[in-house]
Amino acid sequence: MGCSDSDSAHNGDTGQGGSLAVFAIKGNYLYGVDQMKLNVFSLIDYEKPVKVNEIPIGFDIETLFSYGDNLFIGSRNGMFIYSITNPENPTKLSSVQHFTACDPVIANSTHSYVTLNSNTTCGNNTNVLQVYDTKDLTNPKLIHSRTLSQPKGISFYTADYLLVCDDVIKIFNIQNPVEPVLVHSIEKNCFDLIVRDNTLFAIGNNGVYRYKMNPNNIKDIQLESETTF
Repeated sequence: MGCSDSDSAHNGDTGQGGSLAVFAIKGNYLYGVDQMKLNVFSLIDYEKPVKVNEIPIGFDIETLFSYGDNLFIGSRNGMFIYSITNPENPTKLSSVQHFTACDPVIANSTHSYVTLNSNTTCGNNTNVLQVYDTKDLTNPKLIHSRTLSQPKGISFYTADYLLVCDDVIKIFNIQNPVEPVLVHSIEKNCFDLIVRDNTLFAIGNNGVYRYKMNPNNIKDIQLESETTF
């Protein structure tokens, strides 16, 4: 389990995690999801965090991703978007429903990207990448759906690329979100990804793999180290 840090360089968040994170830090507040609730903790006194709120969401909540003043919450049945403009009292902006499936989600200022996979604990045979237009956060619109093998963790690399853990790490050009284009792949099976500047960490069942990426050439990717366990 990790801590989402989608845009920390821009808004003062701290912590680092991938798309399977269940915690996110925004300013002086920590947000965490369990299977049914969004929990809010004040970090104003870092030595004594205080739980200040809990918001019932639904069932089978799985992941949490922060972007700007919003939280994107993935569940086995859908995606929920909450505003944290009032940090102690998140308010629901919208939700979308889908077939029961495991559901990581990430977002930028205009679109949200969701992977649904048929992990046996999730109860379905759906394996797709979905793209939602979320320029209007109160009215997400599905604009693309693509069948993959068994997609899991996802991450952005620069504003132009989406990385997806599938049977390999697939790299899509998302300059046109309506039709992502597969441009390259990394021959590694993993379940989550963390991108920090030009460094990619791929997390698999048997290890963590660090790659150096080149923003000027998406196919120039070098394995720098691997730690097996």
